[in-house]
Amino acid sequence: MSCNNEIELRPFLVHQVSAEKNEIPDGVQMIEAPEFWKESDQGKGTVVAILDTGVSRNHPDLKDQIIGGKNFTTDYKGDKENFEDNNGHGSHVAGTIAAVLNNGGVVGVAPSTKLLILKVLTGEGSGNYDWIIDAIKYAADWKGPNGETVSVMNMSLGGPQDVKELHEAIKYAVNEKNIPIVCAAGNEGDDDMTTYEYDYPASYNEVISVGAVDTNYRIAPFSNINEEVDLVAPGVDIESTYLGSQYAKLSGTSMASPHVAGALALVKVMGEREFARTLTEAELYAQLIKRTVPLEYTRQAVGNGLIQLKYMDKYRELVKFIQANF
Repeated sequence: MSCNNEIELRPFLVHQVSAEKNEIPDGVQMIEAPEFWKESDQGKGTVVAILDTGVSRNHPDLKDQIIGGKNFTTDYKGDKENFEDNNGHGSHVAGTIAAVLNNGGVVGVAPSTKLLILKVLTGEGSGNYDWIIDAIKYAADWKGPNGETVSVMNMSLGGPQDVKELHEAIKYAVNEKNIPIVCAAGNEGDDDMTTYEYDYPASYNEVISVGAVDTNYRIAPFSNINEEVDLVAPGVDIESTYLGSQYAKLSGTSMASPHVAGALALVKVMGEREFARTLTEAELYAQLIKRTVPLEYTRQAVGNGLIQLKYMDKYRELVKFIQANF
């Protein structure tokens, strides 16, 4: 199969680039990841595959998190072993998911998860559909050095085309391999709740489509609105790792999606420990959605609401208090 059309990064904003940081980013705190780390072992034992522009392999917050990688693009003369980031987007996504907890820099949502880096977009931020499709299949079938398999995929990319072969690859990963695929909803929003914007693969029902909100729980004006949005996460002024050893603040649904991918890694560890068995993709999705908080917007804008990992625990505590006192 050969596709003439390209898939690409959705337009995103770079607000600030800096050499040093020492903080838990606002987005990671907003979804209550640190409060969830103890019961989820910070995602230990999981692998998140990132289909993006690659990663800054020597970044101090990322270098020990990488379990493997492959270049599917023509960058670096098509060298399959070179998945170095030459854009910055992929490194930012990687940091939000799994930047290590090391008392410096930034920390990701799931700082003990490992990353499979699949470079499917060039330094210019575009890629052939064939590269994306091959990478999805590769991730679905991947086995790590100790038999590890991919737990979650993140795709902070998109295009206007509904490509059958792309959809089939996604269905293979989700339905046959039980791997949740998290996608950025898209940044073509016009701040009008009555008009819908569609991006693929986010608009496929099989994936988890993530819109963006700011730290004041307001929907980002650029966030796509449609009936396939599943939930929202922080996506405005998000601090994370960047090119080289740098850090940057970026905005976009591309920044929201990795918050959910990291959250799923945590939920998988917690859920499978609790149930004492492997959970299916549908079960993982249900466990994720249980940890969303409704917002004052339409379902098409925010889906089930904002991911907050400790929401269910707070709800249980409230119920116990009511039962004990009333």
